[in-house]
Amino acid sequence: MFKIDKLRFGTAGIPLSTPKPSTIAGIEQVRQLGLDAMELEFVRGINIKPELAKKIKHVAKKNDVVLTAHAPYYINLNAKEKEKVEASKRRIIQSAERLYEAGGWSLVFHAGYYLKQPPEQVYSNIKSALEDIVEELKSRGIKVWVRPELTGKPTQFGDLRELIKLSQEVDMVLPAIDFAHAHARNKGGCNSEEEWREMLTLIENELGKEALRNMHIHISGIEYGEKGEKRHLNLQESDLKWEDLLRILKEFNVRGVVISESPNIEGDAILMKRKWEELKV
Repeated sequence: MFKIDKLRFGTAGIPLSTPKPSTIAGIEQVRQLGLDAMELEFVRGINIKPELAKKIKHVAKKNDVVLTAHAPYYINLNAKEKEKVEASKRRIIQSAERLYEAGGWSLVFHAGYYLKQPPEQVYSNIKSALEDIVEELKSRGIKVWVRPELTGKPTQFGDLRELIKLSQEVDMVLPAIDFAHAHARNKGGCNSEEEWREMLTLIENELGKEALRNMHIHISGIEYGEKGEKRHLNLQESDLKWEDLLRILKEFNVRGVVISESPNIEGDAILMKRKWEELKV
């Protein structure tokens, strides 16, 4: 996996302002907007063929845009039915393969649900499935980061400590940190400099400084309730203290990719990148 040179900012999918939207046009538009990353959205299926992936790789490299991808939503590595687990593993492997062919760097996905089972059992099931996935990727020479995401509801697997433990125990795995999800999962918590310092210090202590130089981050505004995440909002319509968050990321010299998942994907990505460039720590 290649190293990322700085903290890059981009969109979850093709920018809304892209004329004649396509993945290639989206990458070119990202560059036009002054951004330098884009997440391929495989959320409803892997909609890129291998031949197109090769062209995407060329265009992304030419425009200096780092690509990540979001695997399909229909994934549950803790499903009770074996066939659902196998189908979930296939979706992650296919997403990683296509991303790798497109010259991409990091794949994010929601790993699964607790389904009212003991967390230790759920962890064990998901770890086992991830080990199978990584073994298959290695056998095919596919080198991308495999990143279970910090999720927005307490019913979903994926709190920070679980993701750190998986990263310690399974090769090629690192967490995807969605700060909006952390805020919603904790019903309005994870919204202060002190809490973000705590999160990043934990990552550094448990996974090493390299993990902070290699982060896959999602940031957006978010609406939440008693059960956690409800829906994404634009940053300026939400209570997420995103400017303070960027200050803490700078303090910790974080590198990697920040993907905007706000409804106004490029507007908020540009807002964050401009703020980032103004910050002096």
